[in-house]
Amino acid sequence: MSNYTMAQIVSLTGIKSHTLRKWESRYNFLEPQRTDTNIRYYSDEQLKKLLNISILTRNGFRISKIDKMSENEIHEEVSKIVLIGSSEDEVSALILSMITLNEDEFDATINAEILRTGLISTVTGLIYPFLAQVGVLWGANKVMPAQEHFISNLIRQKIFSAIELLPKPLPNAPRVLLFLPENENHELGLLLASYIAQNIGWRAYYLGQNVPNENIKMVVDITHPNVLVTMFTTHTKKSVESRLKGLTEELEVPVIVSGYIENPEDLKLISEDIHYLFKPDEFIPLLKAIEAKHLVDNTLN
Repeated sequence: MSNYTMAQIVSLTGIKSHTLRKWESRYNFLEPQRTDTNIRYYSDEQLKKLLNISILTRNGFRISKIDKMSENEIHEEVSKIVLIGSSEDEVSALILSMITLNEDEFDATINAEILRTGLISTVTGLIYPFLAQVGVLWGANKVMPAQEHFISNLIRQKIFSAIELLPKPLPNAPRVLLFLPENENHELGLLLASYIAQNIGWRAYYLGQNVPNENIKMVVDITHPNVLVTMFTTHTKKSVESRLKGLTEELEVPVIVSGYIENPEDLKLISEDIHYLFKPDEFIPLLKAIEAKHLVDNTLN
């Protein structure tokens, strides 16, 4: 059993804190517990109920009506809504499957979205926003470790299976080197990026987590990548800038960067070859631009 602060509840459900307080004073379904210092906290059961309620309220149900519904009635209505497919509602459904460690519900939500939009759109439009919201990408500790490991491993399995089904890249395909720097261990975002690149025909060299700079330089000398992809979540602004400066000065290879970085616009001051991803759907256009340059360079040579 986990406990959640109000800030975590707000982040996971999208329900504003003042709304939670209002519901608490007016209705019976929400009774948070309090610490000795009178700070609210919420249980797994309360989080599950609030996730379901957030889905219903987004789809036109009045809170006064929801207050009178049974648990079964709420579950039935939520199930109907999720089947229709709305990104916000599907993210909430995935959070529910993670909280309850329900693999069947997770698979049902993911597979329905894949049938509707394809795997690449599911990755960028559903899985990535879900991971960002629950903090799995950036290590924000919004869920307990067991829940994080459960959902991370399910997603890893799906991505590895999807990569196995992709055709081999062409001999002259552009090359991408993906890695996490030292002391970075949250690699799901990087794995998603690897799948996306390979899905559009790139050859990917995936080094994974916690890679020293000197190893990156060695692999660059062997593979001659057209771009590097990395993510920062735990480093300070100063250490991020120092690492990126070392990479761009010594390797002269463009770098695509993502993650939780303070003032990402400042990265351009280090080098014009550093590209920060604000949203996952910016990744494919950026790769295609780099690929176009790769084709031009090959033609000239």
